[in-house]
Amino acid sequence: MGNGAFVIHVEPKTRGDKSARDAQERLAEAIGLTAAIGMKVAEALIAPLTRPVPATLLGSGKVAEIADLAGLHKPEVIIVNAQLSPVQQRNLEKAWDAKVLDRTALILEIFGQRAATREGRLQVELAHLTWQRSRLVRSWTHLERQRGGFGFLGGPGETQIESDRRQIGERIVKIKKELEGVGRTRALGRQARKKVPFPVIALVGYTNAGKSTLFNRLTDAAVVAKDQLFATLDPTMRGLKLPEGTRVILSDTVGFIADLPTELVAAFRATLEEVLAADLIAHVRDAAHDESEAQKGDVLKVLSELGVPEDRPLVEILNKVDLLPDEARAGLLDGNRAGKSAVAVSALTGAGIATLLARFESEMTHDNIDLSLTLDASDGAALAWIYRNAQVRERRDRAGKILLRLTIHPQNVGRIENRFPGKMKLDQKIAAGR
Repeated sequence: MGNGAFVIHVEPKTRGDKSARDAQERLAEAIGLTAAIGMKVAEALIAPLTRPVPATLLGSGKVAEIADLAGLHKPEVIIVNAQLSPVQQRNLEKAWDAKVLDRTALILEIFGQRAATREGRLQVELAHLTWQRSRLVRSWTHLERQRGGFGFLGGPGETQIESDRRQIGERIVKIKKELEGVGRTRALGRQARKKVPFPVIALVGYTNAGKSTLFNRLTDAAVVAKDQLFATLDPTMRGLKLPEGTRVILSDTVGFIADLPTELVAAFRATLEEVLAADLIAHVRDAAHDESEAQKGDVLKVLSELGVPEDRPLVEILNKVDLLPDEARAGLLDGNRAGKSAVAVSALTGAGIATLLARFESEMTHDNIDLSLTLDASDGAALAWIYRNAQVRERRDRAGKILLRLTIHPQNVGRIENRFPGKMKLDQKIAAGR
């Protein structure tokens, strides 16, 4: 066995421009990604890059320096936090006499280990095969193995250089067909939800921003919530009742990350279609992270790449305020009371959650229409239907009749009219008739 991993962050030097991300923070993120596949980091360093070298990416001096360190410590794997071409990967493995993973391979390995559902495993396998098909490295025989991950860290077929492109191509076609079926199933699920109908709020955010902890806080669900990158890979959906009775579906999604491999963006599109179909996007940010603004930019970029319309309603949630100094935390929570656009919360302690739920309700109901409806007191089935499908604001019982004041989304007016022809009236008739 080797002795842990080396992590090398490649930091391009720019003239006069300061990178939006600090090199130390990028190195820390790469260390976190390495820990996410269960590897201890033996050495971590930043490699400044003035000009990329076609053969090795890094300059000869830095390659030699790392080779000396590798000879001394004998790492199991050397992780380069950059994108390497197949030639660069091969040359670095020869120079360092060690396994080399670039950022894309590392993220694929994490996803391979974490995907819990059949759909998730198919999506990750598709991403891996799409990536691998363009490289003349590794055999794909590891796909038959039962353990998590994709075998970058050792296993059968490691000495084979050529992958069987025909077999990979056939497997890709098969996976795509299976995922099309998954997509159709999801579409049917969305259609069924529209018939209920409950609007969908999708939690999105940078990985480890606290989405799953917030999801658990709001829905009392038992979703895995760890201080770990990519703890959630498969979407989870739960019903949620807001303070004034509005019912919604809350969806927890995979975390985004800077420089997410394009193969993964494409492969996870079926999963992320829940975001595309959501009525409201709730962007969860880690308010205590030094690079919260840069992470925000990464998330918005991925949303744009997914095709989320710019006019889609979005609520920004500043999470983890419990980790901030007292004054900063108090200032953000005061902002909640002042009605500022971003909502500050702590999913861990519950601070700000009431404000967030009220904000969700406001976003979900601001276009709603007020109606009045009169039912026979004996028509229990009709009354039950209304409670399931509309928000009852007021109820009055009078002489064998039930007078209801409802709030509904405009798109559901037709359904109410069809169910109760001639009985529905606009405006607040109950209040007016007092």
